[in-house]
Amino acid sequence: MATPPFSPLIDLADGNRIPQLGLGVYKVEDSRAAALVEGAIDAGYRHIDTAKLYFNEAGVGAGVRASGVPREELFVTTKVWNDDHGYDETLRAFDTSLGLLGLDYVDLYLIHWPSPRQNRYVETWRALETLKADARVRSIGVSNFHEPHLERLLAGGGEAPVVNQIEVQPWLQQHALRAFNAAHNIRTEAWSPLARGRAIGDPVLDAIGAKYARSAAQVVLRWHVQLGVVVIPKSNSLERIRENSRVFDFELDADDLAAIAALDSGERSGSNPDEVG
Repeated sequence: MATPPFSPLIDLADGNRIPQLGLGVYKVEDSRAAALVEGAIDAGYRHIDTAKLYFNEAGVGAGVRASGVPREELFVTTKVWNDDHGYDETLRAFDTSLGLLGLDYVDLYLIHWPSPRQNRYVETWRALETLKADARVRSIGVSNFHEPHLERLLAGGGEAPVVNQIEVQPWLQQHALRAFNAAHNIRTEAWSPLARGRAIGDPVLDAIGAKYARSAAQVVLRWHVQLGVVVIPKSNSLERIRENSRVFDFELDADDLAAIAALDSGERSGSNPDEVG
């Protein structure tokens, strides 16, 4: 019997809702993904984030089906990769992803990167609109989009993205982009929330954690929760996945938040979207 969900649901602009804390599966081997996803769902996770690039959609789908939790209680995200930009190409890529997942629909489909040198993300977005209109996708959004990329989509007069999944972590807090997202009813979702492990062992975060008998990772995830963003930490360890879920029973105070704010240096742990694809 799966544990009840622990994460609150956050409203999206299209009327759908997304669990605030989810599981990212970047660099999880497909052969490991099914057991990891099933275990996470059993621990109370209801939000799983994958992508074509991760090469584990089949394993993720198998874990979702094996969990025994009704499909409507789960939130599954996948993404179209840079090689599949374009209207027809995106529709074909989605068919492949959905087939690998073995699901009837996806809760959220994202453009993984704007890939500005290709200059095809507007065509790609039109394909996402078609998929939503056909009820094969519940919600549509983007990932790693900067303000100019978002402005082009918003100027098109069609559907607006309901999510922009971007890197947000203590050393890259993205104040301006998060404010832009909020002003346009786009929910910010944070990938690499622990800065690819940099948060682990940081003295500032460790000191805050000691106040609450929590790990540095739990402090950072709690910080994301208090920012109001959706956050998707990844791990290959079910023990760590369970630990990451225990962030809804304590609250950081003003001094904690100020100490974390002071870490912001604009340093990325991942790629700059303007330089990808």
